[in-house]
Amino acid sequence: MTKLRVHNFSISLDGYAAGQAQSVDNPLGVGGHGLHEWVFATRTGAQMIGMDGGDEGVDDRFVARGDVGIGATVMGRNMFGPIRGPWGENEWTGWWGDNPPFHHPVFVLTHHARPSITMQGGTTFHFVDDSIDTVLERAREAADGQDVRLGGGVATIQQYLRAGLIDDLHLVIVPILLHRGERLFDHLDGDSEGYQCVEFVTSSSVAHVHLSRILPQSIPDHSIQTQTAELEV
Repeated sequence: MTKLRVHNFSISLDGYAAGQAQSVDNPLGVGGHGLHEWVFATRTGAQMIGMDGGDEGVDDRFVARGDVGIGATVMGRNMFGPIRGPWGENEWTGWWGDNPPFHHPVFVLTHHARPSITMQGGTTFHFVDDSIDTVLERAREAADGQDVRLGGGVATIQQYLRAGLIDDLHLVIVPILLHRGERLFDHLDGDSEGYQCVEFVTSSSVAHVHLSRILPQSIPDHSIQTQTAELEV
């Protein structure tokens, strides 16, 4: 069966994945832009926004890994944009311009369904008002044998964690403090149990934590890989 994977999901040292007051000017809330500066410093991240150059080290490898073997994406409405309530005449088509970086079907969870939007480069946004497991099944069918990537925001990942549907969760700990906003592990009441760290890697910018939904006895003692990138002097 295809896996449901979370990649490159950044959180602050105090556990926040977004700041307060999301808007067009602050897609990740006030101060939240600092959570993703590490991405765009990489070669893969720079290419996403049409830029050249960028670091090709450990962070770049993690960013690139997030697209390997992915055939569909599920995301929450808050990740798609700042619009709330009925769509009305709003023509918002996402944060990513005319050619979003997905290049496959994207299922947007919302209580206000709207017609699908086909973008350049093979991305089609489907706006679905359905249960999270039903949406996941639709995404798996669309992925056609590949894995499904789960995007944000916090509430969406929490829903799938509570349901025990996430197979791999890659978190990136960014050395900033947000103090307020949306914390990933709030209000889960133990629903994040059943995951074990199978990879822990640091660069000079961030720490990468890979959690996998695997029975503890099936993980050998040497399975956790710990690496530290050499700091430049």
